[in-house]
Amino acid sequence: MQVSTGTEKYAIMCIMLLEDYRKERLRKLEELKSRGIEPYPAKSTRNTKISDITEHFGEKDGQEVTVAGRIVAIRSFGKLVFLKVRDYFGEVQIFMKAEGETPEGMLGAKDVKLLDIGDFIEVTGTVGKSQTGEISVFSNYVRLLTKSLRPLPEKFTNKEERYRRRYVDMNVNPEVRERLVRRSKFWQATRDFMNAHGFIEVNIPVLEHTTGGADATPFTTHMNALDEDFYLRISHELPLKRLLGGGFEKVYDIGPRFRNEGVDDEHLPEHIAFESYAAYENYEDGIKLYEEMIKYVAKETWGTLQFHVGGFDIDLDCEWPRVKYADLLREKYDVDVFHPDREQLVRILKENGVEINYDVSEARLIDHVWKLIRKTSAGPYWLIEEPLSLSPLAKKSAENPLVTERFHPIIAGTEMGNGFSELNDPLDQLERFQEQQAARDAGDEEAQMLDVDFVEMLEYGMPPACGWGNSERNFWLLEGVPGREAVPFPTLKSKED
Repeated sequence: MQVSTGTEKYAIMCIMLLEDYRKERLRKLEELKSRGIEPYPAKSTRNTKISDITEHFGEKDGQEVTVAGRIVAIRSFGKLVFLKVRDYFGEVQIFMKAEGETPEGMLGAKDVKLLDIGDFIEVTGTVGKSQTGEISVFSNYVRLLTKSLRPLPEKFTNKEERYRRRYVDMNVNPEVRERLVRRSKFWQATRDFMNAHGFIEVNIPVLEHTTGGADATPFTTHMNALDEDFYLRISHELPLKRLLGGGFEKVYDIGPRFRNEGVDDEHLPEHIAFESYAAYENYEDGIKLYEEMIKYVAKETWGTLQFHVGGFDIDLDCEWPRVKYADLLREKYDVDVFHPDREQLVRILKENGVEINYDVSEARLIDHVWKLIRKTSAGPYWLIEEPLSLSPLAKKSAENPLVTERFHPIIAGTEMGNGFSELNDPLDQLERFQEQQAARDAGDEEAQMLDVDFVEMLEYGMPPACGWGNSERNFWLLEGVPGREAVPFPTLKSKED
């Protein structure tokens, strides 16, 4: 005998209740059709946004307008009906009175029982104020635009259900939609800044024969037309640098990239990323430019440079100091990144509860030790001079060939970007690719692939350059939410109800 838990019984009861609501709305739908009312017309004649009325009442008072939106509240008192209607821009009250003939195809106050919360309607009427002083549109009838068959819940808090039915989430929790508006501002501000500094946006392929530019496991797909497998890009880097070889001087791209790895607060397998490359510049130029960019984007998106995120109080409104990678690891864990002790690295990671495959290279172990330090760093500061073994695409430092001209901004425990003076020596690049390919062949799935075509491009010649990349993780961080809260439709395991 199978016994249902209290949670299961509650879920079954909710499903049964939803079925009852849906059946009743289907009945109303049939009645509407029988009256000759089109429940899903193709066009609206709206001419006024609700915010135009609520924000400019003095100008609109007494004028006839046509508004449209979703019904979010219904109140009926005898011959009087009050509807609350919401569009993207705001909410307004609709005041209806049961009098006169209702035009064909319309619904009057006496037909309010055929309307439900969630329906979309169009209203033509006169702007004014009710006896209680509430801004309203006065009309004796409305036009149905969409009949809703499922009721919106009053509360919607279960995370998985919110992510799975984001369209419901945005209606019940409007702050989710407002966050996505800020996300759009974040990327628009990035574009505005780059365009103002002479960069050209060039969209590059998502499908690649050889993927590179980052340490990550790629997704694979198959193209029927060519009968070949492709990788979904893990980075924008190598195609953009090919553009430098082709004569562009300042280029960038903003778009999706795909990394076949776990999901946590800072990582989503599919996410939006930005990369840019400037010829005849180096990492010193990059640090100045991208510190200015991060500040500009933050100010445009949130209107401030002061944030409290992840338990850190962050003030971006300063000149960010520079900290050397080797110095940090020596000071915190007495690790020599240039002559690593494998047993020491493994011991440090195990003592700190880091669960990884300990058979990976010393460079990968060092990277995990660095991440322990990063998580406790408030910042902002620039992490510089990353070891050569950790930066297969960065140019060596002229002062110290063991390190690279690479830079990361560290803010609130996170690397908020990655940049370096680009490697343009084809022989040096080939040697580093071969080292990466050897690590990959030995089982490191995140090591980079040997890209012969890219090396060939370098042999034709690419000017010295500075490259930079950051993902929407920067938005998630400063917004103060995990990644899945900050994207419109997070990827979930498929499920049918």
